[in-house]
Amino acid sequence: MDEEGQPIQPQDESCWATLPDVCLHRIFWWLGDKDRSRAALVCRKWNQMMYSADLWRYRTITFTGRPSRVHASEFVSALWYVKKFGRYLEHLEIKLLHPYNAVLTKKFQVTMQSLLSCLGKRNNRLKSLSIQYLELDRLVWRNSIRNLLMKSLSSFLKKMGKHLDYLSLKGARLTVGQGCHILNSLSYSRKESVVSELNLEDFFSHHLTVYSSPQFNKTMATFHSLESLSLNYNCISDELLENLCENNAGTLWTMNIKCHSHDPHEQVIWGMSWAKLARYATNLRVNFFFEQVMEYERLARILLQEIPIRSISLRNCSFSDPDWSMRPTLTDLLPTFRHTLQKLTFEFNNKNESLDKELHRLILSCRKLFYFKIWAFLDVKFVEQILQSQEEGRCALRTLKVTSALQRKKAKSTLNLTIRASQNDTWGIPYPHPFFSSLFSLLVSHQHDTPATAGTSM
Repeated sequence: MDEEGQPIQPQDESCWATLPDVCLHRIFWWLGDKDRSRAALVCRKWNQMMYSADLWRYRTITFTGRPSRVHASEFVSALWYVKKFGRYLEHLEIKLLHPYNAVLTKKFQVTMQSLLSCLGKRNNRLKSLSIQYLELDRLVWRNSIRNLLMKSLSSFLKKMGKHLDYLSLKGARLTVGQGCHILNSLSYSRKESVVSELNLEDFFSHHLTVYSSPQFNKTMATFHSLESLSLNYNCISDELLENLCENNAGTLWTMNIKCHSHDPHEQVIWGMSWAKLARYATNLRVNFFFEQVMEYERLARILLQEIPIRSISLRNCSFSDPDWSMRPTLTDLLPTFRHTLQKLTFEFNNKNESLDKELHRLILSCRKLFYFKIWAFLDVKFVEQILQSQEEGRCALRTLKVTSALQRKKAKSTLNLTIRASQNDTWGIPYPHPFFSSLFSLLVSHQHDTPATAGTSM
């Protein structure tokens, strides 16, 4: 009691104990698991905040796949989290990065078996599940370990599939039979799956002609509410497009298609199949990602004019062929999609030909193109021409990213430039601008053999 007869408040209850819940929640939000456990010991109120459901809805668990004392606790902490807070979980992402040997894959399988079993018993809120980069076709996965992991995953999906909105099994690399068995688990308790977003990129092993499998097409027919579908081009067939048209036309918005040189993509897809899907799925936008697939003939067979393409990414990974030319693709193929293209990403080796004019014309012809990223051999004037065209209102670019090996006579330089538009689709800078004038002068006059790097972000 003080002199006025009022009880004295303990000092530890002065400010911290009376901290508003919104502030306390923000503090716990930024803390790691260990720090949250320590903070929960401060007082009863802080302990109650530790078990707030909002703090545990999202979780990313990464297993490095390497034998290390530093990472030895990954498996223990993953189980600790699921047992203690798994009932609050709504979005779970699990990554296994390049498992080193069979001992680690076995340890991962045992951990996943316990984790999925515990989660299946305690959780009924899970909406999103992502298990990436398992690479189950590698030799470090023994058949018995692989089969046990697939059995655990299949059992979990049978029980939780009715709740899932999003499923990503990117990089699983299974056989067609194994992959279809996993996907069929989603519709185990009913005739159709309720998943709206499905990521099957590299879900099947390379070199598999999935498009010719009746089993795969039958499995995909169980999905009736897809909004987004990601998969490899070796899965695309007329039958798949027909299934999507019949079962998902009213919901399908996005298709992400990856085409790698290792994947078989010699199948013939009729343009009328794409046209029918585009006619019924009126909001559909297709994004293509090519890796080491650069020849015009191969691209023209895949990129049919009936496809509502939103973005195209061409990466060649240092592909070099003296007889190869990028010019026909830029002048004849890509302008076909000038009414729908919004994003373009290029990475190619064009040291044997100059493509500045062709690239500039392509950008001007695509009136909806707002994003352009390129790694190539370019002249320094290329960026200047793009900026001038945008200032004059002849193109709609809002983001321009250029990483270019610049060649002028004997000069060698590297330009690394990123520019983003400000409000109202303008660059926010007048043209010509002193900065760019000095930058281009510096790059053109640079005569050293060692590349110089210049960068800016606005």
